[in-house]
Amino acid sequence: MTPALDAATEPIRLVIVDDDPLVRSALTLMLGGQSDIDVVAEAGDGAAGIAAVTQHTPDVVLMDIRMPGMDGLEATRVLHERPDPPRVIVLTTFEADDYVVSAVAAGAEGFLVKDTPPGDIVQAVRSVVAGDPMLSPSATASLIRQVRNDAPDRTSAALARADRLTDRERDVALAVGRGLSNAEIARELFLSLPTVKAHVSRIFDKLQATNRVQIAICMHDAGLV
Repeated sequence: MTPALDAATEPIRLVIVDDDPLVRSALTLMLGGQSDIDVVAEAGDGAAGIAAVTQHTPDVVLMDIRMPGMDGLEATRVLHERPDPPRVIVLTTFEADDYVVSAVAAGAEGFLVKDTPPGDIVQAVRSVVAGDPMLSPSATASLIRQVRNDAPDRTSAALARADRLTDRERDVALAVGRGLSNAEIARELFLSLPTVKAHVSRIFDKLQATNRVQIAICMHDAGLV
């Protein structure tokens, strides 16, 4: 996995993959205007996106789902199988439950709908580079619904795992379950950012989670969010 960058010295290298030239242009204008983001290539389908990644070795790929030829989900799966894959954020007009689950299963670390405010899209690019997966609240809810439909008896197991947390760790886990970033949690709970990161690290261990989505699923399965 591509290591997090020092945004003060090295811009985030970004590839945009979307079959709509107007969408690509708008995203390039918006994201390329950020001092810490460098849009190194655009592509109109999944296959061209993979070729662009091979050529430009970006840190992040902003990937549409529905495209002619190879779609975004298949392209994400192919990229995720690489030894050092870029982070992929799926950006789409569709937020159906099966799309969210498929994108996460394919290896996407972000899922945003295209009506997401521009500032949130910019922040999502920065967040995934920093190691924080970014799902929109609606995408998180869709993922939770699908998991619950697949395993309706998970509540007791999730409650048992949540009981391992201290009161403050549970506060942080609940905030993660609502889709908040570490910085947002720090502001909401009046904690320092290093303290939040320490809590999140312990939550990973206690819940046996490997990413923030799994923390959110546990909190929802336990009926706490």
